[in-house]
Amino acid sequence: MNEVKEKQFVLPGDKIIESMDYLPGKNCYRDGNTIYSKRVGLVYVKNRVINIVPLAGIYVPEAGDMVIGEIKDIQYSGWVVDINSSYSAFLPLSGVRSYIDPLKTDMAKIYNIGDFIYTKITLISTLKTAYLTMKDKSTRKLIAGRIIKISPVKVPRVIGKHGSMINLIKEKTGCRMIVGQNGVIWIDGGDINK
Repeated sequence: MNEVKEKQFVLPGDKIIESMDYLPGKNCYRDGNTIYSKRVGLVYVKNRVINIVPLAGIYVPEAGDMVIGEIKDIQYSGWVVDINSSYSAFLPLSGVRSYIDPLKTDMAKIYNIGDFIYTKITLISTLKTAYLTMKDKSTRKLIAGRIIKISPVKVPRVIGKHGSMINLIKEKTGCRMIVGQNGVIWIDGGDINK
């Protein structure tokens, strides 16, 4: 029986394994009995699902991702949001916690151009648009603080195993910190000299 070589370096089109015992996950695909890589990266296996962790690349949104975005435009039916991706993103009025009547409400008082939000992706359309929601309990408007952008593939390293790295950073600096899966980080407070 074939075995997958964990942490093996692969290029797009490289054969990972010829077996029906595994399922293709992120950044790989099956052709017949063989699983191939779609990206430059490292092979990881979890519960018989093969994933490729890319070494570089842009953020490709998926439903359920928590991201930090900047409000870029206000429209009658919602807000256009930059989520650091080639995909466009939209926060519809139905994605806000309370009912908003656009005829009676100045939408800029809720989210104005230049505001940053921590939001959840609910749906990816076939037109490469990510639809967002602010109804999740962890979503919020980010007030004050600083925004830092890193490569989205480095996000797991910033968070660490079971949140170990991000908790260490918070503990040592005394800051509040939110890391979006899109490579955008919000930091507020703390001692920058530590």
